[in-house]
Amino acid sequence: MLRVLRWLSPAWMPAFLCAGLLLLQGCSLLPKSEPTQQEGAQPVAGERMSGQRDAFTVDVRAPDSVREYLERNLEIQRYRQLDDLGAAELSRLMVAAESNARELLGTLGYFTPSLTLELQETPTAKAPREVRITVEPGEPTRIRAVDIEFSGPIASDAAAASQREAIRRDWPLRTGQVFTQNGWDGAKSAALRSLTARRFPTGSVAFSRADIDADRAQAGLSVRYESGPAYRFGPLEVRGSERYEADGARRIARLPTGSDYDQQKLLDAQQRLASSGYYDSVFLTLDTDGTNPLWAPVIAQVREAPLQKIVLGAGFTTDSGARVSVDHIHNKMPLLGWRAVSKLSIDRETQSLGTEWNDIPDDRGWRWFSSGQLKSETSGSYKVDSGRLRGGLGKSSDHIDYSYFLQYDYAQNRGIDAPPSASAISANWGWTGRYFDNAGQPTRGHGLALEVGVGYTLTGERLPFTRLYGRWLGIVPLGRTEEGDQATEARRGRLQFRAEAGAVIAKDRAQIPSTLMYLTGGDTTVRGYGYRQIGTERADGQIIAGRYLTVLSAEYQRPFVYQGKPTDWESVVFVDAGSVADRPGDLKTKVGVGVGARWRSPVGPVQADVAYGVATKKFRLHLRLGFTF
Repeated sequence: MLRVLRWLSPAWMPAFLCAGLLLLQGCSLLPKSEPTQQEGAQPVAGERMSGQRDAFTVDVRAPDSVREYLERNLEIQRYRQLDDLGAAELSRLMVAAESNARELLGTLGYFTPSLTLELQETPTAKAPREVRITVEPGEPTRIRAVDIEFSGPIASDAAAASQREAIRRDWPLRTGQVFTQNGWDGAKSAALRSLTARRFPTGSVAFSRADIDADRAQAGLSVRYESGPAYRFGPLEVRGSERYEADGARRIARLPTGSDYDQQKLLDAQQRLASSGYYDSVFLTLDTDGTNPLWAPVIAQVREAPLQKIVLGAGFTTDSGARVSVDHIHNKMPLLGWRAVSKLSIDRETQSLGTEWNDIPDDRGWRWFSSGQLKSETSGSYKVDSGRLRGGLGKSSDHIDYSYFLQYDYAQNRGIDAPPSASAISANWGWTGRYFDNAGQPTRGHGLALEVGVGYTLTGERLPFTRLYGRWLGIVPLGRTEEGDQATEARRGRLQFRAEAGAVIAKDRAQIPSTLMYLTGGDTTVRGYGYRQIGTERADGQIIAGRYLTVLSAEYQRPFVYQGKPTDWESVVFVDAGSVADRPGDLKTKVGVGVGARWRSPVGPVQADVAYGVATKKFRLHLRLGFTF
């Protein structure tokens, strides 16, 4: 019985008790048997014939803080459509409604209300009678004291002291706040989630009590949590795996075996498996039924993805127009056993064919990879046909990606007086750190990416070169209070800053492939200009890739507010600036300014901007879907 009562939500509890009270009083409101739906049979309760009136209406007269809640949850509302409801039965319903209303008000913290119930014989188009309930809720009950205790290993474990203090510190119901049943239940549940999120996954509420002093409108709260034993991660056991090796799943998941149980680490491991491409579904659970909690197995229930599949795609950007793509995925290549993703992509500006192969990570998270790509694209004033081969080691953690690789580049420029073809080989290092609150639709945080390459040109005179590149994105919320009021923060909006810089350092006569040099302009760089149309301008007016790059951007994002709450739409105002040249002293900044709108769609942010290019004196529309860094 206790389990049943715990299952019932607070909003249904009064209805449950009221129904029991009516049964004890012997009140028979429903027909003893329901007629079947045959010709001439009367409709049962709840089935209304066209034009039929209710037996009565309910008019709740109370302050706004309680009126809607009473109207929605009063048990008497269920019986308005009973056709054969007599005066005696309605009187019994009104008696029960008073008790029901007091119980409902008690869940909101009002334990000394003044109630008046009247039956009005005033026929209207809706019903011949009206039950009027007038409510003076009285003074709300406020919390006098909160006592949170612990039992089990957490109570004496010095290592759990910070967890105990965090639960007490983050307890939502503070002294002086209004007591409500929903708030009380929510506070207990929130603290229990904090308890079971680390070390003690089998924790429970051993005891809870709310002492209500109705005369003084005060509540004393006490709760005791039983922690259960402390758990540590044991081995990962993969179930449902047939095509792919279980050891590979273990290395992809990188579960910290032997460390204290942490729910977030379990979810991170689950996400790594789910995003690996080897599985269509993944669900990780800690096995708490074993005899040794210090070596508890983690069960990975998986459904494997097909060995091969083809994915068709389509898209559109104002930079390159409509795009179609075909991806082929092979999850276990012959001989190597690596995962291969090959892609053909065609749009207005770029046509490319590429493939990328990845090994399963080792125990430290490092993996071998290789890739190749053929591409034809518009680059400044020319068409560039290029090829690239790459191979090396990479590692991806929760926030940081590393890579070390060798790379061969070849680029041939096509057009009138096109720059000469060039090729080069280089050794490269890459590092990317992402620290956003949300990977797909961030509202705060920052990201930083760095690339360093050293190499030799292979066309013409063989000369060394160094390539440097970095980009940064920062999102700063406005109006954040000391208490972390995120609603106020969201209404006031945020600032987004972006910076990008690059340099290719080499002798002037070194023939560097244009694919290693820089161009900018477009949806994600300097708005108000065409895609990769800002570069080094030659004497004949042609635009080519340059050796030095700078980009700066500032954007103010403010949500549309409706009825005091921020919506999924935002307005933006921005200014972008960028420049490319072969020498730092020749950098000439080109500026774009504009306004736009954002929609936080279920699949990612949709961005629409109208920008004015100060140098070109033209307006340009920019559309984009999604966020990447």
